[in-house]
Amino acid sequence: MALIIGNWKMNGSSASLAEVGQMIDGAEAAAKDGMQMVVCPPATMLREVSAACRDTKVQTGGQDCHADPSGAHTGCISAEMLVEAGASYCIIGHSEARERSGDDNETLGAKVEAVLRVGMVPIFCVGESLAERQDLRAVEVVTGQLDVVAKKAGQVIVAYEPIWAIGTGLTPKEEDIAEMHLAMREKLGPQPPLLYGGSVKPGNAAEILRIDNVGGALVGGASLVAKDFLAIARAI
Repeated sequence: MALIIGNWKMNGSSASLAEVGQMIDGAEAAAKDGMQMVVCPPATMLREVSAACRDTKVQTGGQDCHADPSGAHTGCISAEMLVEAGASYCIIGHSEARERSGDDNETLGAKVEAVLRVGMVPIFCVGESLAERQDLRAVEVVTGQLDVVAKKAGQVIVAYEPIWAIGTGLTPKEEDIAEMHLAMREKLGPQPPLLYGGSVKPGNAAEILRIDNVGGALVGGASLVAKDFLAIARAI
């Protein structure tokens, strides 16, 4: 099963439901080809988008969560709240969220446990900075980040997103993506789906998605527009 996951980040409004409708229409054909499509809208839209996607081939997810089920955590959202709003997945460890919150491995591990606790699937993000790649430490850094989920490989999805490629229009060379995905597969074994993310768009999706051990994509900006998101899905 190939996975195409859209991370809307802090974008979208009720007007975006028209795009969701088009995604639902296109997802029927994608599902017949062994594709699962997931949309992760802002928390304010999750219930609305989940209701629109109910009983369709599109599922929904949250963009982050707190490890605790409830408490005095102003501005945060729990895994329990995401499930209640209709989510089946939750992104954990995205570099933008790591930078904002300063999450360490212990915190990220607790978030993964929270997502599993409520029956959702964690989408665990890993990636290196440009400096780490230039220092030839990319594989070391990313495989080290995988320690958080190594014992839960059969319960998670892993998305490799080089930090320097997110939203920049830059992508690594195909051989660099292949090297990283092979290293992740060797570390985690055969079970977790391994996705690539970082400026995935219709123009480069086919070449990325044909690389060995790449089982789908985590898509940013292109997932906001139905025709672009569906074009990436068709590229598989």
